[in-house]
Amino acid sequence: MTVVDQIPSEPTDARGRVAELHALREEARRGPSERATEAQHAKGKLTARERIELLLDPGSFNEVEQLRRHRAQGFGLEAKKPYTDGVVTGWGTVEGRTVFVYAHDFRIFGGALGEAHATKIHKIMDMAIAAGAPLVSLNDGAGARIQEGVSALAGYGGIFQRNTRASGVIPQISVMLGPCAGGAAYSPALTDFVFMVRETSQMFITGPDVVKAVTGEEISQNGLGGADVHAETSGVAHFAYDDEETCIAEVRYLLSMLPQNNRENPPTVASEDPADRRSDVLLDLVPADGNRPYDMHKVIEELVDDGDYLEIHERWARNIICALARLDGQVVGIVANQPQSLAGVLDIEASEKAARFVQMCDAFNIPIVTLLDVPGFLPGVDQEHGGIIRHGAKLLYAYCNATVPRISLILRKAYGGAYIVMDSQSIGADLTYAWPTNEIAVMGAEGAANVIFRKQIAEAEDSEAMRARMVKEYKAELMHPYYAAERGLVDDVIDPAQTREVLVRSLAMLRTKHADLPSRKHGNPPQ
Repeated sequence: MTVVDQIPSEPTDARGRVAELHALREEARRGPSERATEAQHAKGKLTARERIELLLDPGSFNEVEQLRRHRAQGFGLEAKKPYTDGVVTGWGTVEGRTVFVYAHDFRIFGGALGEAHATKIHKIMDMAIAAGAPLVSLNDGAGARIQEGVSALAGYGGIFQRNTRASGVIPQISVMLGPCAGGAAYSPALTDFVFMVRETSQMFITGPDVVKAVTGEEISQNGLGGADVHAETSGVAHFAYDDEETCIAEVRYLLSMLPQNNRENPPTVASEDPADRRSDVLLDLVPADGNRPYDMHKVIEELVDDGDYLEIHERWARNIICALARLDGQVVGIVANQPQSLAGVLDIEASEKAARFVQMCDAFNIPIVTLLDVPGFLPGVDQEHGGIIRHGAKLLYAYCNATVPRISLILRKAYGGAYIVMDSQSIGADLTYAWPTNEIAVMGAEGAANVIFRKQIAEAEDSEAMRARMVKEYKAELMHPYYAAERGLVDDVIDPAQTREVLVRSLAMLRTKHADLPSRKHGNPPQ
């Protein structure tokens, strides 16, 4: 048999060509082999297409460059040119709204990024930016394709550049469903939200082997960069879940709270929770005694529609809560001190967490409601040497720079610089309310009395009695609930039970707020 006899005959008519097209598409959809699919499932992981099916509305996915193949030579690559080149790209809908997506296919080259692979991602990112629609990346890749050398590294550079260009323009969500090592980890770090799945996803710049070689420390992949580490310790991950199905379902929920881009408002839904619903339970939920802790989550549940909210960074910097919720169907961002953790003080991590959240809300036209019960910044050598000044300034900068509607509510304590930083009227809050239990002051009464009346206390026959008397006097003069209202620093002191109604009405009034920032290339925020 000659070589010519071995070449399959090409279709000679349109029907034959179409049949050939369908066969090629089926080959691309099927992937490399059943064995590779079984290996993926054995790790507790779904395939790229199974993940996309969970993310998008049924039947809505439109694939781009399905038949793309690499052109690399050497190291055996020329003999292995699978369709898709290890990444599935395209667009579809989530609850009827357009979303762009790319998903690494670990079955092909371990999901490693080569030149063609990167070009596909670049294209879908450019399409998302041009169309003004969210971008979701389903990450499960082994980093740069070593056989392609610097071409693969340049591909990452193109992704980072587009991540930065899209920042604050369209929502970007990274879903970590496998390994992500080295420079590849910087793309998720540039996006708005990072989701991870326990046991199967890891992120680190240098892996355990390198760490051991350089420092002598022995650690597992999950111990170094697993979901719990990044959700609790590093703050890299905003969400961590036990399985891919739950994780992707929560991505869909998050998308339902976000606008398509920075030129739109978040979607409003009809709410059956009455806007004027009273919350008398709040009268007992928050103790008047400023030294007694309580759970701020329960306050939020009482205020928002149906008690439903999505907490961001739930397990990192727990002394502050950042959440997306709805009030009368309108999406709001909530920033709240958590008295159950470190008494709700601001520290380095809490400041960073809240600052990033405020910036995200401002970028995507989400009004901000701030619930204050803050005794100040956390004192300590570690905090000062760690840069609490510049980290606290990040939160201050974020609030001052935000032009979305901003409402602050002082539930109880609001002391010192932390009161100013937490969206006080003096830094631009549109409306500031307080409960009758509020205490707004430079510091707590005990500390203030010790400073102001130090001499009288020291000279008194009964210093403790004198201290108690001076504390009471200071509270009566400067810390009574209406002191700030009398000076116009609080717009109103409200009945806690009516808080939901007050917030809903205030947000409705501020819905058409328009504010311009000075003309500039960009600010230079504290780092």
